Amino acid sequence: MFNRRKFLETAAFFTGSAATQTLLPAWARSGAANDMTGLKALSGTEFHLRAAHTPVSIDGRPGRAVAINGQLPAPLLRWREGDELTLHLTNSLDEDTSIHWHGILLPPEMDGVPGVSFPGVRPGETFTYRFPVKQAGTYWYHSHSGLQEQAGHYGPIVIEPKGADPVAYDRDYVIVLSDWTFANPDHVFAKLKKNSESYNFQKRTLVDFFRDVDEDGLDAAFSNRAMWGAMRMSPTDIADVTGETYTYLINGHGPGDNWTGLFNPGERVRLRIINASAMTIFNLRFPELPMTVVQADGLNVKPVETDEIQVGVAETYDVVIQPREDKAYTLMAESIDRSGYARATFAPREGMSAPVPPLRERPTLTMRDMAMAGHAGHDMNMSGGMKNDSDDGMSMDHGDMNHEGMDHGDMDHDGMAGDMSGHSMDAGGETALQEHNHPTGVGVDMVAEVPSRRLDEPGLGLENAGHRVLTYSQLAALDMNPDMRAPEREMELHLTGNMHRYMWSFDGRKFSEVDGPIVFNEGERLRLTLVNDTMMSHPIHLHGMFFDVVTDPSSHFKPRKHTIIVKPGEKVSVDVTADAVGDWAFHCHLLYHMAAGMMRVVSVHPRDAMMEHDNHDMHDMHKSHGERS
Repeated sequence: MFNRRKFLETAAFFTGSAATQTLLPAWARSGAANDMTGLKALSGTEFHLRAAHTPVSIDGRPGRAVAINGQLPAPLLRWREGDELTLHLTNSLDEDTSIHWHGILLPPEMDGVPGVSFPGVRPGETFTYRFPVKQAGTYWYHSHSGLQEQAGHYGPIVIEPKGADPVAYDRDYVIVLSDWTFANPDHVFAKLKKNSESYNFQKRTLVDFFRDVDEDGLDAAFSNRAMWGAMRMSPTDIADVTGETYTYLINGHGPGDNWTGLFNPGERVRLRIINASAMTIFNLRFPELPMTVVQADGLNVKPVETDEIQVGVAETYDVVIQPREDKAYTLMAESIDRSGYARATFAPREGMSAPVPPLRERPTLTMRDMAMAGHAGHDMNMSGGMKNDSDDGMSMDHGDMNHEGMDHGDMDHDGMAGDMSGHSMDAGGETALQEHNHPTGVGVDMVAEVPSRRLDEPGLGLENAGHRVLTYSQLAALDMNPDMRAPEREMELHLTGNMHRYMWSFDGRKFSEVDGPIVFNEGERLRLTLVNDTMMSHPIHLHGMFFDVVTDPSSHFKPRKHTIIVKPGEKVSVDVTADAVGDWAFHCHLLYHMAAGMMRVVSVHPRDAMMEHDNHDMHDMHKSHGERS
């Protein structure tokens, strides 16, 4: 049984001063000449890892990290598929710690989530993880204790396949994207709780208003401002934590460090891209080079060439580039709100650099992101379609909305704050859903009235990029999906929030408020449908199991992932085979969203327990029938 209190406990983070200790740049602490990634690598079947406070220097400024083996990022772990691993984690911190092996298939007690799968590692103690390696590919590991992930407790994993690798390449680099703040992460979280826009310094100005007047006319521009004002929301509120406090890193390097990967012209260079940030979705591109995507979340995909990828927090992508000219190329990783960037250089020789493109204009949210736009055939009465409900933020006035004949009279709003319920599937594998059953309550300040499929869209802010941008619908598994059964039931789960109170949740209830886990039954095939009722993108992660993204219901090559970005106003479905008995975390991978309550536990019940439960129910039914007779 999971322990919510244990999970929610966060100890004091910073103590003392590192001023008297020698400071090395984060990248210098992690660099090693014997590994072509530029990250110190550990390989074999037994590993010794130590978590400790470590002084670092980021862009010349002193800071204090929670680091593994004194390195930021943590050491690159190289494993081999089929090996049995032993990993000893020693806690030299003054608070509990843990390691979660992100995307790795293993026994639940080895998953590393305090209060869900194990109690955590206390100060001065050592915990030993033991599990077989069942897969190959690019993954990562990080703390699941408090806010340590924000402070540097993360590192990459590369697992070599036991057979032939379908990807041909000449060089191999790991690219760890992350965000760093010199502030205490607890302080950052406290600021967000007081004002969710504390770090948003990209709000619209009077100049923007006059530009909109020129483009759209005075009435449209004024109506747009009035609408956002009535909702007390900002269309530039794309990211909660921004470049105002963040320095964006590649392999521990700030933008000025010019981390460099070498190549010989004509070589095929494989980049293993890991977004290990706490809160930052990155838009990644080479201005002068195409990328061929060959792997997503550790699993091989049919190669697809593109020019830019939106990489969600906790997602990984392997790409191959083939620079043919004897010159330097810039790898640009803009934050989704374009308040900052990380960058690296790929070049034939050390010391070279290429132009760094300027940050593009910051994106803004639209009516489509609110899932209320006329694109779905639903008109919205701006004068009365929304209303402020005291200090709880925006709620919807359904009476002033035209839903084209939809009957809301039979909706059960009160019951939607609870757990999900199953829905029967028709013969064609589709489900008749109650489209407008929405969670309500203080934790919900808006709902997506017309959620839409957005798998064909490249990601927030990239709709008009002017070049190719990867979409989920372009991804296809290289190998046939291992389970091609049609789902036998469907669950719908809403991503909910109250921005003004910085409350994040599933189905309107924070993790601390739920009564129990979401139950899967061992061996069943189910469809999990996620509806994003908020205006932010959420990378949603399921521990212990991969899921098949329903890009095409009839395909046998659906992309299989462990993390997926759910766009604002989006409704997306994934198919899951419940083949991992035990309790597993399920959460938004934006760290402060998870800390604020956007987490649940998925409990896969064993088949024997299901049969025992069914037999018990049958016994009770017969007993009841006999008493009535």
